[in-house]
Amino acid sequence: MKTLAQKPLFTSLVLALSCSISSLAVAADVTGSWRSIDDKTGFAKSIIKIEKTENGTYSGTIEKVLTHEGYTPKKFCVNCPAPFTDKPIEGLNIIWGLVAVPSADGVYDKGKILDPLSGKIYRAKLTLGADGKTLNVRGYIGISMFGRSQVWQRESE
Repeated sequence: MKTLAQKPLFTSLVLALSCSISSLAVAADVTGSWRSIDDKTGFAKSIIKIEKTENGTYSGTIEKVLTHEGYTPKKFCVNCPAPFTDKPIEGLNIIWGLVAVPSADGVYDKGKILDPLSGKIYRAKLTLGADGKTLNVRGYIGISMFGRSQVWQRESE
């Protein structure tokens, strides 16, 4: 009599389940390219690449500024504080210092985010959607209740 482990169907199911779990672990990572969606207009404004740095924190850089009818994007960070003043917006590091929260899968906190249109720097908290395809980006002053959020969409890799 064959045991469960010897049956081909059982082995296939275990393998499929293992692959599914592995893909979920990868989906819980915030790294990659994201399409920022303006919370006021609903239009996509830029593509931002989030990477893990050598010191273990996460940072995000604007890879591309997007245009749409009736919107001409700024080219330089005019109202931004040093060292961002008058830097090109494309290539600008706008997120830095984020750390993964060990007790909450897909949550990144304790970072900063720069709004290159206003020049203001906010505290940042990012929460990855359960599907790994959306990212809730919260910029705030003081406590998280005083701020604004955007939902970004993962770009196809």
